[in-house]
Amino acid sequence: MSEFAAKRCVPCEGGVPPLTTTERAGLIPHLDGDWKVVDGHHLERAWSFPDFASALGFTNAAGAICVAENHHADFELGWGRVKATIWTHKIDGLTESDFVLAAKLDRI
Repeated sequence: MSEFAAKRCVPCEGGVPPLTTTERAGLIPHLDGDWKVVDGHHLERAWSFPDFASALGFTNAAGAICVAENHHADFELGWGRVKATIWTHKIDGLTESDFVLAAKLDRI
């Protein structure tokens, strides 16, 4: 998993198709088992924390990774929980970079 997480996110200019079911199946093993591919469209994972401050700290660390990679997840933050949703907006679907970003978030 760590070798995959060491990859860089590649900016998508659009004009490429989203990953196929077979392509997604080849990438999902690089992620923590809590990630789910939802409707073949996006990745989603939730984390639990003992309090709001811990959840916020995780969200800030995850946000810093998104900024460094120039690839941005959507985050839902609440007391003791964070949910991330990742997809490539330019193509309204999944690319390899989405899986790379998810693998990087697994390392936090």
